[in-house]
Amino acid sequence: MIKYLPRLILALLVTSCNSDNKKKNHADYSINKENITLDPQIKDSYERGKLVYNDLCITCHMSNGEGAPKAFPPLAQSDYLKENQEASIKGIKKGMSGKIVVNGITYNSVMAPLGLSNEEVADVMNYINNSWGNNYGKIITAEDVTKVIK
Repeated sequence: MIKYLPRLILALLVTSCNSDNKKKNHADYSINKENITLDPQIKDSYERGKLVYNDLCITCHMSNGEGAPKAFPPLAQSDYLKENQEASIKGIKKGMSGKIVVNGITYNSVMAPLGLSNEEVADVMNYINNSWGNNYGKIITAEDVTKVIK
């Protein structure tokens, strides 16, 4: 029994991030309105990405993008996200595990692959990159995701 405990804990951790019991608190969402207003292409992608985020990411990373201390890293004002766009795309598409340092804090958790299409990965990245005060670069497309995950 004890030898199966780590596997059970890992399974619970992975499935808890995809829970169907989601609290919708849209008041916490903020938009970097300059990017959204200026570029209709990013606005459409942003809106689709917001739906993906609310379905799959919000449980661990919270409605305000601040994550859970020592468990799930923040996406809001994240130095890791800003400096590691390709690794972030790969993590969303294929999952990730192991240590990462975000805003000076080490996280060592697991993010399961979410089963998203390349378009959905691009959309959720565009949402994250333009929310909570983030302004992290150009629009990401499905083609960009395809190039990164090869």
